[in-house]
Amino acid sequence: MTAKNRRRWNHNIHYHPRILRAIPDGAQHALDVGCGEGMLARELRRTVPRVTAIDLDGPSIDQARERPDDVEYILGDFLTHPFESASFDVIASVATLHHMDAAAGLARMRELLRPGGVLAVVGLARSTMPNDLPRDLAGVAVGAFHRVMKGHWEHPSPTVWPPPVTYSQMRALSAEMLPGSRYRRHLLWRYSVIWHKPQD
Repeated sequence: MTAKNRRRWNHNIHYHPRILRAIPDGAQHALDVGCGEGMLARELRRTVPRVTAIDLDGPSIDQARERPDDVEYILGDFLTHPFESASFDVIASVATLHHMDAAAGLARMRELLRPGGVLAVVGLARSTMPNDLPRDLAGVAVGAFHRVMKGHWEHPSPTVWPPPVTYSQMRALSAEMLPGSRYRRHLLWRYSVIWHKPQD
């Protein structure tokens, strides 16, 4: 990461490395869905020659475009923007799926991903009580430790709370729509889904 990005921390940034580790060798074109002010898109660009990033929030896209990089930033709706099918080697998304219908979002990502490409999602879901209470309490303690050590950066993009889908529902949806995907529940109120699209 750049020196400026190293000074930033929040629950989303904490899981950026999970996205970056999933980039397939030889990836030429990446899409960042819900890019916000572009932090993840710029990190993707360090590995992938061409990066496209899209977000519905105009002020966030304006901030992203202020940076001197060659990422293509698009102000628009990922679900309806006229991207060409099977045109991306890697599609990344952090804290975005809960802003839309999750099934529609996953279907669109699946459509836009090239055979052999990788979909890497970090998302928010809703806890179910009382089952999730121990994990949530542990997350409070761990999150507090990170904030003391690293501070906390509040992103400029709009938020949605609570997430409409529970963790168990997201796990089931991922298994149904992305067969063979790897779902993992994380401590800091996030889950991840990594999926390798089968070759034709």
